[in-house]
Amino acid sequence: MKSYTITVNGTAYEVTVEGTGSVSAPAAAAPAAAPKAAPAPKAAPKAAAGAGAVKVAASVPGKVLKIAASVGQAVKAGDNIVILESMKMEIPVVAPQDGTVASIDVAEGASVENGDTLATMN
Repeated sequence: MKSYTITVNGTAYEVTVEGTGSVSAPAAAAPAAAPKAAPAPKAAPKAAAGAGAVKVAASVPGKVLKIAASVGQAVKAGDNIVILESMKMEIPVVAPQDGTVASIDVAEGASVENGDTLATMN
């Protein structure tokens, strides 16, 4: 297993890849050096009281595999909210900050596009 940090629209996601076989790439596509580790994500600013809800959006197109949080649940930044399946990989969509899940706006099995709102937080 290998773990990677992927940054999408300024949000860092930890992704673990489990190999089931070998994959080769053309020589031209191979990187010359190992990729530099991404810096630790900065904490997202908390919304001010009355400032409104924070939207949790899909970072990739795919299908909702699992709803990992429930409405009213207190979550910390980085906790899984929804798990997407995209390109035969499970992609966790995480809470951008500490807060409470105000709504889940998708159902398991639903198809989503990049940027679609999956949930909102207070």
